[in-house]
Amino acid sequence: QVQLAESGGGLVQAGGSLRLSCAASGLTFSSYAMGWFRQAPGKEREFVATCSYSGSSKLYADSVKGQFTISRDNAKNTVYLQMNSLRPEDTAVYFCVAGRLAVRTQSSYDYWGQGTQVTVSS
Repeated sequence: QVQLAESGGGLVQAGGSLRLSCAASGLTFSSYAMGWFRQAPGKEREFVATCSYSGSSKLYADSVKGQFTISRDNAKNTVYLQMNSLRPEDTAVYFCVAGRLAVRTQSSYDYWGQGTQVTVSS
């Protein structure tokens, strides 16, 4: 079965950086768009970033543009999210997703990871 396993979350001070990784298995990774969503306490889940199957096309939420970078390594079946200049409002559970289209819509993604917690202290 398809598995998306996130790692790299943790506690970081404001202004710091983290890199999330998501290792995929059970699917033809290079045929799927990969992305990230997040859900903060008491808030709805929201789109963060996504990239096309080749990695050539990328979309970001306005709130993270210029701060986060999504990338993928199809040889390793892994997608990354480099997060810089982190702020307390970036605190959330971050979910890795896989789907056929690199879009902002949650319902377009077929597979979801369990999530990894990112906590940014002020």
